[in-house]
Amino acid sequence: MYSQSKLLFERAQQLIPGGVNSPVRAFKSVGGTPVFMKHAKGAYLYDVDDNRYIDYINSWGPMILGHAYEPVVKAIQEYATYSTSFGAPTELEIKVAELIISMVPNIDQVRMVNSGTEACMSALRLARGYTGRNKFIKFDGNYHGHADAFLVSAGSGVATLQIQSVPGVTQTVAQDTLTAPYNNLPAVEQLIAAHPEEIAAIIVEPVAGNMGCILPQPGFLEGLRQLCDTHGILLIFDEVMTGFRLARGGAQELFGIKADLVTFGKIIGGGMPVGAFAGPAAIMQHIAPAGKIYQAGTLSGNPIAMIAGYTMLQTLQENPVIYKQLEEKKDYLVTGLREALGGAGVVHQINSLGSMLSVHFAEYPIIDFSAASSANNELFRRFFHAMLERGVYLPPSAFESWFLSNALTQEDLDATIKATKAAMQAITNS
Repeated sequence: MYSQSKLLFERAQQLIPGGVNSPVRAFKSVGGTPVFMKHAKGAYLYDVDDNRYIDYINSWGPMILGHAYEPVVKAIQEYATYSTSFGAPTELEIKVAELIISMVPNIDQVRMVNSGTEACMSALRLARGYTGRNKFIKFDGNYHGHADAFLVSAGSGVATLQIQSVPGVTQTVAQDTLTAPYNNLPAVEQLIAAHPEEIAAIIVEPVAGNMGCILPQPGFLEGLRQLCDTHGILLIFDEVMTGFRLARGGAQELFGIKADLVTFGKIIGGGMPVGAFAGPAAIMQHIAPAGKIYQAGTLSGNPIAMIAGYTMLQTLQENPVIYKQLEEKKDYLVTGLREALGGAGVVHQINSLGSMLSVHFAEYPIIDFSAASSANNELFRRFFHAMLERGVYLPPSAFESWFLSNALTQEDLDATIKATKAAMQAITNS
């Protein structure tokens, strides 16, 4: 079933560290051979062995309209004939910035970068330069990319590979990173009290997606906003996953809470390598060349990424019904999953919001990284492979969110629920 993937993985391991170019792809958490993909269309992935899968990763979020969305593909093809990179300004950068600012609350200016990691790294540098402070608070299990300062108590691949201390991250860097459990305001208050006037920023995934999908508890985000206002701290929303996915204006719109800075990822490039950070002009004007806080990138605002993102975001802007359709599909799937898992007598928790969800095999609510880590992740491993064998491609880690695309049909959702029932029957009978 996976013979070509196995051969490719053997080749890759000789040439690429671990055989992959991003750790979670290695299947370390679930075991087995990574599946090598050949092409994708709509809600489906096709591997090198010509197996078809219903996709619940969607390139870790950005393929909200499905793979190879025709208007985006046509726009890329047209603009590629002009050049794949100029290293100079284009009107497209202005149009994308105007579109983002029109969709997202509380931002006046946007700086394009090349990844979510770069966006978060730059936003933190801006917060430090703006406040004149060095320390910041992040939350256990939140992942903000692989910049040194963020790899303390991180989620995503760091959690999947159980790397508790990352070699190469110096103690000097790590000591400025303060960590607290997600959804725990008293812990944040204690950190602020212990480091008065030293904390530049609090960075948070407003809905966590890197330890599974974990929702903010009532009052948590509101409490962070109040603490930041009281102590002169900047609140950074990492919306690399949630931006333009949970709502046109992301978590700020959905929860009605203003962040001081917000970061975005691949969705603003239609899945191309791109990121951005944004905020009010009073803060953003401190970035070079307007100010002295330096950030730069030859490929920032790349024309191919910009036209892909502009086409994608314009579709979301003009068709808000997409978000309602996505939520309806998610609700239908969650109901079916609960019936399938419960019918098999499997204890489980399903967290979901908008078009994000995750399944945890636990008796207790999953509200933070500790809870997610204590779930039955061995059962998730078996579940992952049983679903893969039945043509459903889930994130290969219990610490990753599922993402739905609007290309999913009723038949796809029913097939996923049917596969879940069959998978659980196979697991319980083995």
